Amino acid sequence: MTDLDAALAAAGPTGLKERIAAELAAVRERSLAYTDADDDMLVRQHSLLMSPLVWDLAHVGNYEELWVLREVGGIEPLRPEIDHLYDAFKYPRKDRPSLPLLDPAEARKYISGVRGRVLDVLDRVDLTAPDPLRSGGYVFGLVLQHEHQHDETMLATLQLSRRPGLVRDGELPPGRPAADPEVHIPAGVFTMGTDTVAWAYDNERPAHRLYLPGYRIDRHPVTNGAYLEFVEDGGYRDPRWWLPQGWEWVERNGVEAPLFWTRDGDVWWRVRFGREEPVPPEEPVQHVSWYEADAYARWAGKRLPTEAEWEKACGGRTYPWGEADPGHHGRWANLGHRAARPAPAGAFPDGASPYGVEQLIGDVWEWTDSWFQPYPGYRCFPYEEYSKVFFGETHRVLRGGSWATHPSAVRTTFRNWDYPFRRQIFAGFRCARSEE
Repeated sequence: MTDLDAALAAAGPTGLKERIAAELAAVRERSLAYTDADDDMLVRQHSLLMSPLVWDLAHVGNYEELWVLREVGGIEPLRPEIDHLYDAFKYPRKDRPSLPLLDPAEARKYISGVRGRVLDVLDRVDLTAPDPLRSGGYVFGLVLQHEHQHDETMLATLQLSRRPGLVRDGELPPGRPAADPEVHIPAGVFTMGTDTVAWAYDNERPAHRLYLPGYRIDRHPVTNGAYLEFVEDGGYRDPRWWLPQGWEWVERNGVEAPLFWTRDGDVWWRVRFGREEPVPPEEPVQHVSWYEADAYARWAGKRLPTEAEWEKACGGRTYPWGEADPGHHGRWANLGHRAARPAPAGAFPDGASPYGVEQLIGDVWEWTDSWFQPYPGYRCFPYEEYSKVFFGETHRVLRGGSWATHPSAVRTTFRNWDYPFRRQIFAGFRCARSEE
């Protein structure tokens, strides 16, 4: 039982409602901070891969209205005429700037009005009701995690915009070298997924038993320094390391290094929220696609772990270190935009799993070798567009969260997914290899 799950049992519905209200206030403060900019910055499209920031801002309010006010609260729609504008499946991102979106002032007024009514619903809703949307405050967990996910998306948009001012240089622990860079995970059966985490998504369920042969997995994510060896060895010029579709992607786009990297003589530089700085060799590499991660692993004589291997390496806990909520104190993981960068490899020994694998949570999302597929016995809840429509062999699974991920939106069972060519997200990887 996690700290969040324990809240209802320990303090009853009142205690859980107080926690939900505090979390709602905190996530909205974060959203408004990321959209505290001039109107041109908010309405402009900084990349065809991303929505204008003002779309994300109004979308989180519209989502909250749909699920809390209408589905649970039974409240008449506030602005039904805008529903189609903020339906994530109605219009592709590239077309959203041409829509009659709410302007920044209207968007802020709209989401504020929604939030006031949401707090009224929270005050009167029965969190012990058998209805799965109400029970344990699931609907509030749904909208909280959704808004935090869009906040991370907004950060990715802001990185693409190269807007200065978001580089948080919060203190991070120093890294430390590993005596053994790989960890042995023995063969055996383990439980994958969850039936017990209160706010887990449908794609994390149900828990199921799975046998895996023994394997070895990197203790830490692959660092910039290690990845640079691949770059300097001509990895982007050698088709031997790439799947055919990955090599076609490299050649078509002229890819030579991770996104935001440039070379000046013998020095590699990166751009981080508008700031140019030398690439730090000790940090986990980020802004790489699945194709790049897979090619590096082949070059290194390894492979990417399956998502089952990744999850087993966490040791069967809600978090690798146990059940304690990661919070913001930074003892176990680098989460919540504490610093706008990954922590050096080896910075969180207290966050290691029982097997000794470190930095599984936070720093960078980690690509796995798995396609995004449902678990045996999967049941869609509460709507198909969160998970079900993405199942198949089009999206690869990422695990673990990044430095930009909020602690309430990550756990060892949490599954993220994206196209294998995407690299604007804060994604890196670690390698694995099968045992003979």
